[in-house]
Amino acid sequence: MNNENFEYRGVNHVALVCKDMAKTVEFYDGVLGMKLVKTLDLPGGSGQHFFFDAGSGTTIAFFWFPDAPAAAPGIASQNTRGKSIATAHASMNHLAITIPLEKFDEYAERLRAKGLDIRIINHADNDHGYTEDVTEETWIRSMYFRDPDGIAMELAAYTRAFTAKDIAHQPARFADREKYLAARASSHAMKSQED
Repeated sequence: MNNENFEYRGVNHVALVCKDMAKTVEFYDGVLGMKLVKTLDLPGGSGQHFFFDAGSGTTIAFFWFPDAPAAAPGIASQNTRGKSIATAHASMNHLAITIPLEKFDEYAERLRAKGLDIRIINHADNDHGYTEDVTEETWIRSMYFRDPDGIAMELAAYTRAFTAKDIAHQPARFADREKYLAARASSHAMKSQED
């Protein structure tokens, strides 16, 4: 992508932190088939930094620090036991990797065969936000699962190109928090009455 100031060529890498580098290698290289392409021992015994090929010149990198703090679900990562997917400001909510649309169902079955618990959502432009099957409203197909550290991952395939109609909302400001929280509470109350 080009603009007046910079020439962007996509994401180079995302750097995450793992608890056990060996389990991370087993999962990303062994289960997901993302080839381990670079390994580093950090100076002075401060840890390791490994890179996995995510296709098209991109990598997913992991640090392992011997003194890293424990995971903080619901703050720095999604809480697997909560109903909300919200995470703290400056956290990483989930990692999405593009896959070919024509191989979406095949890949989902291959990951299930390897023992992964996969959740598939056909995200759509409608009041529900999804469709059961792929329709004209569907704009992306996503499969969700977690890595050994609980990192929320997504393999995704766009079903169509974006158009001007896809920019349909004003960006929220921090000052809009109360309005959104009130709308969410109202929505939850209506759902409870329906049940």
